[in-house]
Amino acid sequence: NGVSEQIKEQIRHYILDNYLVGESPQNLKDDTPLRTGHLLDSMATLALVAFLEKEYGIELEAHEVGVESFDRIEDIADLVVRKRGG
Repeated sequence: NGVSEQIKEQIRHYILDNYLVGESPQNLKDDTPLRTGHLLDSMATLALVAFLEKEYGIELEAHEVGVESFDRIEDIADLVVRKRGG
């Protein structure tokens, strides 16, 4: 849906602006593995969690940001949508 697409774009821009400076947005796909692909380390992941919590007014639990559910932009966006009650 449109909300999910907006969230994916915000996550993509956040990662590109902070961790993949100069990388083409086309190279960071919705299903690119961010953590298992070693694009984000644990500190970058914590910063992304903090960004999402602040940006969307949600609170993420430790079990929700495990590598199995918090590795791809599409999964992270789905999590944000669920947390927002959408």
